[in-house]
Amino acid sequence: MPDFPFRLPAANPFDYEKKYPEDAYGKEFDDDARVWKVYMDEAKLFDVELTDGWKDTVDVLLVFAGLFSAVVATLLGISIQVLQPDYAQITVAILLELVAVQRALASGVSAASVTPSSFNLDASPPPTTLDRWVNGLWFTSLAFALCTALIATIIKQWIQQYRAFTSGSTMDQVLKRQFRYMGLNVWRVPLIIGLLPSLLHVSLFLFLTGMALFLHPL
Repeated sequence: MPDFPFRLPAANPFDYEKKYPEDAYGKEFDDDARVWKVYMDEAKLFDVELTDGWKDTVDVLLVFAGLFSAVVATLLGISIQVLQPDYAQITVAILLELVAVQRALASGVSAASVTPSSFNLDASPPPTTLDRWVNGLWFTSLAFALCTALIATIIKQWIQQYRAFTSGSTMDQVLKRQFRYMGLNVWRVPLIIGLLPSLLHVSLFLFLTGMALFLHPL
């Protein structure tokens, strides 16, 4: 006697002649005929393989786009200050002038005799061309990254709706599934998913270009 137990071979899940009984004569295309069941089994396998690959790609892009956007936004918060007036210096000049006015009034001197602040907003040095280029590149990079994240989120919703349960007879499920699949192709969903990495590549290229210009004076 063999030491190992005897095991029956596993049934072939693709042997549809054994999996589904033969249809009665004249009912080969009824709502629950075997042909529709076979189609649904094959379609489910195809859809799972297709959408799982899409979901993995979109999830990776969402994580990278989120982290990358946070980095770009942080640097923009620093670099954009060179495009704006120095509000801290303006505040200090105004406070010094107010203190001088209060001292004059406390001493019985007319406020008109107080020397106005020498700070001139128009005399502030304007942003250089390099500063404008750096901020422009980084703003564009951030826009591309956010667009990638938005489109990826919408695609995840499309995938969820595509794989949602369909009710009705087997033939109705086949028709609904085919309608959804045709909709994906009409809206160029595979093409859009394929272009998402390119958007991130453009965003990263713009960011690195701006970084090189930002560090060039150093």
